[in-house]
Amino acid sequence: MDIDFTPFFKQYEEVLAMADKVFERVKNEHSECVKCETKCSDCCNALFDLYLIEALYINDKFNKKFKDGERERLIEKSNIADRTIYKLKRKAYKDLESGKDENELLTKMAEERVRCPLLNDDDMCDLYEHRPITCRLYGIPISIGGVSHTCGLSAFAEGKQYPTVNLEKIHNKLYEISVELVKVIKSRHVKLADVIVPLSMALLTIYDEEYLGVGDINRGDIKDKQEGEGND
Repeated sequence: MDIDFTPFFKQYEEVLAMADKVFERVKNEHSECVKCETKCSDCCNALFDLYLIEALYINDKFNKKFKDGERERLIEKSNIADRTIYKLKRKAYKDLESGKDENELLTKMAEERVRCPLLNDDDMCDLYEHRPITCRLYGIPISIGGVSHTCGLSAFAEGKQYPTVNLEKIHNKLYEISVELVKVIKSRHVKLADVIVPLSMALLTIYDEEYLGVGDINRGDIKDKQEGEGND
């Protein structure tokens, strides 16, 4: 694939650096509350999705680091995790369609636990240096939709005020980078930046020209497909 993602990866890495800086500041100011330590993997079972730029970045680092058997092993773990997440999301969607309260469903989804495919048998991350932003901020107070959240293992006391990361602002920045990327590569998929995926799917996806909607369309293949559909 002849697309240079470097400028967009640099923008993403700037957001990463900011997230790391914020985490360290809160950790230093409230060291008695932040309980993150080596082999603590509570955050490695949480459900969250990635914007396009983050999915591309992690996919790129994953494919560069892992080869052959080791890569296939992680791909299989990703398949297992992704099937589980799909079932959970499908059930949540059906419950929403049936009239159940959206906030209750979101709370229930936040409580679901699915082991990250990058978490190895030693409870260490196999791609720690390139882990997602959500993983980097887990353990300190964050807010989503005006509601504060923090790791259940932390010692942040309810009712007290602490520095809180507005995760929506970070998501907005990732979305902006994704939108600009889609625009620059001139993707045919105008809503590509709106697609968010779990980490497992980011590892499984082949981000080639077809997926990204760039390059020449093979008109012959399309014509054959259309003719085939017409004969069904």
